[in-house]
Amino acid sequence: MTMSSASSDYASRISSGAYEKSKRVWIWTQNKQVMTAAVERGWNNFIFRSEHRELANDWSSIALIYPLFIKEGEVLDDGNNRVATIFQVSTPEELQQLQPENAQAENIVIDLLDWQIIPAENIIAAFQGSQKTVFAISNTPSEAQIFLQALEQGLGGVVLKVEDAEAVIELKEYFDRRNESSNMLSLTKGTVTKIQVAGMGDRVCVDLCSLMKSGQGLLVGSFARGLFLVHSECLESNYIASRPFRVNAGPVHAYISIPGGKTCYLSELKAGKEVMIVDQKGQLRTAIVGRVKIETRPLILVEAKIDSDDQMHYSIFLQNAETVALVPPCEGSGLQKVAIPVTALKVGDEVLLRIQAMRRMIAIQQKCSHLCRILVQESSFKVQENHCKFKQVLMKFLTCG
Repeated sequence: MTMSSASSDYASRISSGAYEKSKRVWIWTQNKQVMTAAVERGWNNFIFRSEHRELANDWSSIALIYPLFIKEGEVLDDGNNRVATIFQVSTPEELQQLQPENAQAENIVIDLLDWQIIPAENIIAAFQGSQKTVFAISNTPSEAQIFLQALEQGLGGVVLKVEDAEAVIELKEYFDRRNESSNMLSLTKGTVTKIQVAGMGDRVCVDLCSLMKSGQGLLVGSFARGLFLVHSECLESNYIASRPFRVNAGPVHAYISIPGGKTCYLSELKAGKEVMIVDQKGQLRTAIVGRVKIETRPLILVEAKIDSDDQMHYSIFLQNAETVALVPPCEGSGLQKVAIPVTALKVGDEVLLRIQAMRRMIAIQQKCSHLCRILVQESSFKVQENHCKFKQVLMKFLTCG
C-alpha cells in the first residue's frame, strides 16, 4: 500500500450518517472498555504509541480495528506507511507559523499540549483552504464538539484521547443529533376528529435560544407514538406581539421530541436542554432551550387520526388561545397555510403529525446494546464472537410479549 492510498484508506473508515461522513473520529486510549464502546459505534481507527504494539495486536485479535502508531511526530499505519503528521502547538505564535501544506501526509493532527482555552476558531482559520484533513486531539467530548462545529464549518475530524467509555458514548450521541438534523423527518397528514374544551391546566411555554420562521415549531403530543407539530409564535397577531423564539407547547404531562430520536416530558425541559425544531416539509434542526414558563391556563383537547389507521387516535392538549396553532400539511405549490389557530380549528381539518410506531423497538435495541457492553466488559466474552450471539438471544427475550 502506498503512502497516499494508506492515508486515504484510513480516513475513509468511518461510521455511516451524513454528518459522520464529513467528520472523522480516531480514538486514542489504552482502556479496553473505551475500545469496545467505540467499535460498537462504528469507530475503528485507534491510535497507539509505538511501544504499545502488543496492546494493538491483542485488541486486533478480538475486534475489527485499524491500529495507527505515533512515532517521531508522525502517525503510521501497521505497514509503517505515513498516515498523518502531528503538529504540536503551545503558543498562538506557533499556531500562526504553521504551514500545513508542507506536511507530507494527507492528514494533520494538531496537539494543543496544555492550552487552557481551546482556540478552535483560530485553528480552523489557519487551515482554511487547505486540501488536507485536519484533526485536533480532544480530551473530552465537549472539546471535540467545539472543534467539530466552530465557525459553522469545524475541523475535518478529532482524535478523542480518553480512558472513560462514557466519553465515547457522549460524542456518539452528539453525532446522532447532528445526523438527525441533516435528515428530513417524515411527517404524516392527520384529520382532526375531536375538539373539546378541557378546563384548566399547567401549560408550558418553551423559549428557545434560536428564532423560528413561518411553518416551524416543536413536535408535542399526549403520547410519544404520535406527536403534533405545534407552531411557534412567530406570526403577527392582533392580540400579542410576535415572539419567534417561543412555542406555547402544551401541558406539563405532554411529550416533546428531542435529539437522538427521543422524547421527554415538557415538565422536564430546562435551560440548556436541546429540542428539535421542525418545519412543514419535515426539515429539522436542534435548538437550545433558554427558558421555560409554566402557568395555569384554559386547555383544549384535540384528537386526530391518520387514514391508514382508523382505530388509532392521537391527542394533544393545548392552551385555548388565538396564538396557539397547529401546522397543516403542504398542498400544491401555491400560497401555503402555515398555521391553524386552535380557536379556529374544526373537525375535518388536516394537521401534521410525527408517527413513531418503531420507538419501542429502537429503545429496546439501545438497552440491549448497553447491557451487552456491560456483560462483555465484565466477562470473558469475545467482542465479535460470543457478544454477537448473546445479543441476538437477548433481543429475542426482550421483544417477546
